[in-house]
Amino acid sequence: MDVMQQLFRGGRVFTSDPDQPWAEAIVVDGATIAYVGDLAEAAAIAGPQATIVDIAGGVVMPGFVDAHAHLLMTGASLLKAQLRDATSVAEIGNRLVAWRDANPDSPRVLGVSWLFSAVPEGGPTAAMLDAYIDDRPVYLEANDLHSSWLNTRALEELGVTDSTPNPIGGEIVRDAAGAATGLLLENASYFMVWPLLADVDDATHDRHLRAAMRAYAETGVTTAVDMALDHAGLAAMLRADARDELTLRLHAHWLIRRDDDPADEAAQVAEAAQLAALHRSDHFRINGIKVIVDGTIDGCTAALIEPYTNGLNADPIWPLDRLAPVVTAADACGLQAALHAIGDQAVRTAIDAIAVASSANGTDGRRHRIEHLEYVDEADVPRLAPLGITASMQPVHINPSTLANWERVLGEPRANRGFAWPEFIAAGTTLAFGTDTPTAPHEPL
Repeated sequence: MDVMQQLFRGGRVFTSDPDQPWAEAIVVDGATIAYVGDLAEAAAIAGPQATIVDIAGGVVMPGFVDAHAHLLMTGASLLKAQLRDATSVAEIGNRLVAWRDANPDSPRVLGVSWLFSAVPEGGPTAAMLDAYIDDRPVYLEANDLHSSWLNTRALEELGVTDSTPNPIGGEIVRDAAGAATGLLLENASYFMVWPLLADVDDATHDRHLRAAMRAYAETGVTTAVDMALDHAGLAAMLRADARDELTLRLHAHWLIRRDDDPADEAAQVAEAAQLAALHRSDHFRINGIKVIVDGTIDGCTAALIEPYTNGLNADPIWPLDRLAPVVTAADACGLQAALHAIGDQAVRTAIDAIAVASSANGTDGRRHRIEHLEYVDEADVPRLAPLGITASMQPVHINPSTLANWERVLGEPRANRGFAWPEFIAAGTTLAFGTDTPTAPHEPL
C-alpha cells in the first residue's frame, strides 16, 4: 500500500455533487483523491496502514478557484493602510497618520480601498490629504483600483504639474482653474502611479506574493487567475515556481496597454503568445491577455450608452477599431482574451471585438471572457452564449456597504438591472465568479 495514503474522517465533506452533496470520509492516495463517500467503505479502501486525519467535526470542501484576482497587488495591499470601511476624510486621514507612525522608515504613506462615497461632493483633493500628512508622499488606491488619490508631495514626486498632458485613456483631474487636484483616473493612475509603486526590489515582490498565497491558503483558495500580469509579477511567480514555493495554481493573463501605435499593441500580444508557450508548468501558466476596455461606474469612467445622472460620460479606453485587432491577434495565437468591460457601451464593444475575431479567424471554443459586466444593455445579454463568451463576475462588488455611490451615479432603472447574472444564466451563458482582490476582500466565503 502507498505509504502516502490518508483517510480523512470525523466531520462532514461537501462534494459539490448535486446527487451526493455530503460524504463522511475521503481517501487520498499520494496526490490523488481515491474515494469520497461513507466511512466504512473509505476505511476498507484505505486499509489499516493509512494515516488518519481527524476532521474534528469540521467541514471539508473542494478548493475555491478565484476567477479574477491580482496576486502581487493583493499581497502589497495587505501591508498598506486599509481604508475600505472608512466613511469620511477624517477617518481616512487618521488611519494614514497611524500607518505613517507605525512605518517610520517608509518613504511614502500607502493606503488602499478608499471609497468615493467617503469623500464630499467635488471629489478627492491633495489638500484634503495635506491636512494630515505633508512631510512625505501619500498614494491611495481607490477601492476599484482605477483611481489614485495623491497629496501634494506625491504629485511633486511624480512630476505632475497643472500642464502635464493626460495620457491616452486617462485623466489628471483638474479644478475650474486648471490646477491638478490630486486625483488620477484610469491610465493616468496605471501609467504614472503603478510603475512607481511597483519599482521595488525582487525581495519585496517575493514578499508580496508570499503574503497573497498565505492569505489564500488560510481561506481555502487553491487556484487563482491573475488578471493583468506584468514583467515584475511574472518574474516573482517564476522564482517561486523554480523554488517549488507556489502553494496554489496560478493561471495568468498578460496585460496589454493602450498605446499611440497599433504596432506596439500587436507586439505586446506577440510577447504574450511567446510567454504563454514558454511558461506552462503544473503550478503556473499564462493563458491569455487582459485588456481594460473602460473604467468604473464609481468613478464615472465606465463607458455608458446614456450619460450618468450627473451628466458625465466616458468613451471606451479601447474603441472597437483598436480593440478588435488586438483580440483577433490573440485569438489567432490560441490565447484567451479577458476584456474588462463594466458599462453597457464597453460591454457592447467587447462583444463586437470578440465577434470580429471569431469571424476573421474562423475560430470558436477559445472561451474568451468579459470581466465584470456590471451594467449590460438587455439587447446584448443574449449575444454572449453563441460566441462562447464567459461572463466573469464578482458578487462581492454588490456589497451594500460600498454600493451607494454606484447606485447614485447610475440611477434608476439602470441600477436595478446591475450585475444581471440571472439574465446571463437564462441566456445560457457560462459564469465564472471571482473576487477581483484587492478591490474587494479575497475571502471566498
